[in-house]
Amino acid sequence: MARIVVTGGAGFLGSHLCTRLHDRGDEVVVLDNLSTGDRSNVEHLLGKPGFSFLDYDVTRYVWVPGPVDAILHFASPASPKDYLELPIQTLKVGSLGTHNCLGLAREKAATFFLASTSEVYGDPQVHPQPENYWGHVNPVGPRGVYDEAKRFAEAMTMAYHREHDLDVRIVRIFNTYGPRMRPEDGRVVSNFLVQALTGKPLTIYGDGRQTRSFTFVDDEVTGVVGLLDSRYVGPMNIGNDGEFTLLQLAELVLSVTNSRSEIIFEALPVDDPTQRRPDLSLARSVLGFEPLVSLHEGLERTAPWFARKLGV
Repeated sequence: MARIVVTGGAGFLGSHLCTRLHDRGDEVVVLDNLSTGDRSNVEHLLGKPGFSFLDYDVTRYVWVPGPVDAILHFASPASPKDYLELPIQTLKVGSLGTHNCLGLAREKAATFFLASTSEVYGDPQVHPQPENYWGHVNPVGPRGVYDEAKRFAEAMTMAYHREHDLDVRIVRIFNTYGPRMRPEDGRVVSNFLVQALTGKPLTIYGDGRQTRSFTFVDDEVTGVVGLLDSRYVGPMNIGNDGEFTLLQLAELVLSVTNSRSEIIFEALPVDDPTQRRPDLSLARSVLGFEPLVSLHEGLERTAPWFARKLGV
């Protein structure tokens, strides 16, 4: 049993991670200011022994009494809609928040685990993306607030590792979906499911030929926990290397929901990546990681949650 602090633990991915850790017997302490998270995501854990929740902004000084074995820094707006609406907060949680949590990890002699992102690769010129690819990012574009916050967080994490011999892990997370996503979060899976379930047109930005790789949340959490339990510093890609065009995703959503919604096309946002797919060679060789849930199965497991949330 370990005592683990999870920042952003009331968010979509963070809450699934907290559940997995608590279920295996770890004590979990969540710090979340609920800017994009929701207490309802961890409601099933509230009041249980070995779980505690604190409404807290980690861009302020961070302290947790008692021993701490690991700090998992997942706090950050993570969808384009969120970080475009909260640009300064996104930069602050990636910089000040990371620094504060690294300070806590150093004081407690704890492992520090950074949730980074495939967005550090920007609009990639190498495909699929291996961890040794440095990326193609526009630092002054609107998406730069998230991309550069995570790139800085990686640099800060490695500086603490080299200068203070701190035990660290860095995971680069690719598009993740599943139950507990916010219907209004602006991610493509959320948008398509909401539109299909409510009979509205599915909106594709661009011509629909741009590609993404979608990871069901259970697979993502399995990879994250595997990296945490390993001795590998990272960075390490964790995702699903099945690659789909957005048009293929839209058609799958229509099939899974039995929707008759039409598909419409609008202008592509600035700096939107044309392709994204993880090279999982490292995760396979080090962790034996393999994503198990197909996109079709994952959508079938996600759509009922959205239907309940929307009351349809």
